[in-house]
Amino acid sequence: DIVALFISDQKMPGMQGVEFLEAIKEYYPDAKKILLTAYSDINAAIKAINDVQLDYYLMKPWDPPEEKLYPIINEILDDWQIYFKPEFHGIKLIGYQWTKHSHTIKDFLAGNLIPYLWLNIELDEEAKSLIKLGNIECKDLPALFFEDGTILKRPSLTELANKIGLKSTASQKLYDVTIIGAGPAGLAAAVYGASEGLRTLLIDRRAPGGQAGTSSRIENYLGFPTGISGSELTRRAITQAERLGAEFLTPVEVVEINLKETYKSIILSDGTEIKTLSIIIATGVDYARLQTKGIEELTGAGIYYGAATTEANACSQEDVYIVGGGNSAGQAAMYLSKFAKNVSILIRRDSLKYTMSQYLIEQIEATSNIQLLTKAAITEVTGEKQLEYINLSIEGKENVKLSAKSLFIFIGTRPYT
Repeated sequence: DIVALFISDQKMPGMQGVEFLEAIKEYYPDAKKILLTAYSDINAAIKAINDVQLDYYLMKPWDPPEEKLYPIINEILDDWQIYFKPEFHGIKLIGYQWTKHSHTIKDFLAGNLIPYLWLNIELDEEAKSLIKLGNIECKDLPALFFEDGTILKRPSLTELANKIGLKSTASQKLYDVTIIGAGPAGLAAAVYGASEGLRTLLIDRRAPGGQAGTSSRIENYLGFPTGISGSELTRRAITQAERLGAEFLTPVEVVEINLKETYKSIILSDGTEIKTLSIIIATGVDYARLQTKGIEELTGAGIYYGAATTEANACSQEDVYIVGGGNSAGQAAMYLSKFAKNVSILIRRDSLKYTMSQYLIEQIEATSNIQLLTKAAITEVTGEKQLEYINLSIEGKENVKLSAKSLFIFIGTRPYT
């Protein structure tokens, strides 16, 4: 049977709530867990957040339940629903795992919170049956199959966005404020602008959430004591902005801004003009690129900037490598450790303590299939059509050659302006 949520009181005859929640992890690892506590049990609840991956603790009493109990249960169940995978009905994406085009589409769908099922043509029998049924040749991959029977072959992101219903055309002639960039800052600006009754337009070249939206887990964001995924934070923010009246366009790219007598003119890459009284530029940052031989050619084909959540399933029982010692690298390592056989973090320094939060360091040290390789640097990556080997300089040893299919790079960011 599938169980979505366990709710346990801390004080029970014969067993404490934390012990019960620890025991059920073996049988229902994906179920959410809520602990009911009295004021005197708060320390046990806080300890349980780390020990049993507690999702929430509720202090008694919770009167009225309509305000203090039911909304929390609904929120936890909504979060569980996002990751629950019943028999799939929806978009099916078929392609080769190690191609840039396949990765780009997967990343775009995931970034825009669109559920889809990835089918590797080399491994999945369903994929082979579908392309035969659709009379699709291998050169036409990646291909997307929709529930209405439509098939898109090697689509551009604009074609895909139009098909899945993303909005790319402004509906109003004039806006009070237009926000360029839909990361956390842009989303917050959209919420505040719309809540004040301003005609608010939010636009992004790829997807909402920005770099934060790709994070597998954010544990130091104010107001979320048990942490929150980047995709869930994005979902909540974009829902809030649109509920208040903000309009969101994606994927659209700004190529020109002009100052007119009474308004500002924004020109998009397709030539469309947007008229607005004010502009907020919140384009944020982009991943810093690793300037090492072979990296650029194999990016998207085994080498990824971010994208841990998008490509995690492809890393099942593989040896995975991560470059970088910041929080993004640590969060990716923890997430990928659930899928990969081993995760190796490569850093130039002798310790993570200089660049990573202590709570993440402790989690990594407690995870048996994560290892830290210090004083290490990648000197070259090689492969025919996908990543096959990485060459390292490590602890004074040159040209250490390792077999690798997946390399995730988190070496900081640079302003995207």
